[in-house]
Amino acid sequence: MAIPLDHPRDPTRLGGASLTSLNERSREIFRHIVDSYLANGEAVGSRHLARLLPMALSPASVRNVMQDLEELGLIYAPHTSAGRLPTELGLRFFVDALLELGDIGHGEREQIEAQVKAVSPEQPLEGLLGDAMIMLSGLTRGAGVVVTTKENGRLKHIEFVRIEPERALAVLVAEDGTVENRIIQIPTWLPPSALIEAGNYLNARIRGRTLVEVKTEIEASHKAAEAELGELTARLVDAGLASWTECSGHGPQLIVRGQANLLQDLTALEDLERIRLLFSDLETKKDVIDLLSRAEGGEGVRIFIGSENKLFSLSGSSMIAAPFHDEQQRIVGVLGVIGPTRLNYARIVPMVDYTSKVVTRLLQRR
Repeated sequence: MAIPLDHPRDPTRLGGASLTSLNERSREIFRHIVDSYLANGEAVGSRHLARLLPMALSPASVRNVMQDLEELGLIYAPHTSAGRLPTELGLRFFVDALLELGDIGHGEREQIEAQVKAVSPEQPLEGLLGDAMIMLSGLTRGAGVVVTTKENGRLKHIEFVRIEPERALAVLVAEDGTVENRIIQIPTWLPPSALIEAGNYLNARIRGRTLVEVKTEIEASHKAAEAELGELTARLVDAGLASWTECSGHGPQLIVRGQANLLQDLTALEDLERIRLLFSDLETKKDVIDLLSRAEGGEGVRIFIGSENKLFSLSGSSMIAAPFHDEQQRIVGVLGVIGPTRLNYARIVPMVDYTSKVVTRLLQRR
C-alpha cells in the first residue's frame, strides 16, 4: 500500500545520527524498544530485550548498544535503573526511517465505506465530517479531528425577504443543505422588485460556486452590475454578500469527535495529567486549526510528534493528518487523529489516508 508521507525532516540525519551509523543490531534493538513502547507504554530493559532479539546477544552487549542509542538522543531512561523508552527524536527517527506501514483490514474498509454510503446527499457537510470523525476515532482509539472552510462550500440559492420596512432577511442555501440567514438594512422606500431582482441576479451566477468566487467576480464587475441592475439594487447585492463573508462563522471550522477514547487504557497518574493537558489543547481551537492547516501543504499524510509543535509541547501528543479534495481536486480540508505519542502509527497512518480518500470521493459526487 503506497502511502506518501510528507516528512518534515530528512530521515537520514536526525540529531547528528546517520542511518548508516546504525548497524542491523542497533536497529533491531531500537525497533524493539519502540515497539514495546507503542504496544504498552512501558520501558524495556536489556535482559528482556536479550530474550526478544533474533540474534544471540548477552544483556551486557544489549546495554552497550542501548548506551550508544542514548548518546544519539534516540532513547532515554525514565528513572534510575529503569529500562529505556524512545525520545520524541527517536519516535521521529522511527516514523521517518523504520516504520513499516500496515494495511487496512477488510472489515475496517467495509466499515468506512458503509459509513460513507449511509450519508444522505442532503446532509450538511459538517454532519458528514462529524460522522466520519466518530467512525475514525472509534477505529483508532484517538480523537478524530477535521478542519474545513465554509467558504469552500458550493452555493445553490440566494433570496432576499423583507421582514420590516428597514430590514430584510438575506438567505443563502448551500448545495450541502446548510442555510445561512443574515439581517441587512435597506431603505424604507426600496421597492419589492429590487429584492427580487437582486436575488435573480445572484442566482444566475452562484450555483455550484463558492461565496468567495462569486464575491470576487461581482466586485471586479461592480460598474457592470450597477448598469444592469441600477445603483440601489447593486448595493443590495453587495450588502447581502458582505453580510455572509464578514460573519465570523465563515473561515476555518474545527470538528472534534471521540475525546472520550483518550481516557481508555490510562496506566498512571501522569497519563491522566497528559490527557488533561491534551483536552486543554483541543479547546484552543485556533492552535488546532493552525496545526491541521499545516497538513494542507502536501499531498501525503503528515505526522506531528510531541513538542515538534507548540500545541503539544505540554501534553506530549501526536497527530496524523491528511487532506481531502473537492471535484476540482482542490484541497478543501484536513482530517486526522490526535492521541498519545504511542499511537499505533503503522495502523493509523493508512487508516487516515484511506478515510481522506473516501471523504474525497463522497465530496466529488455530491
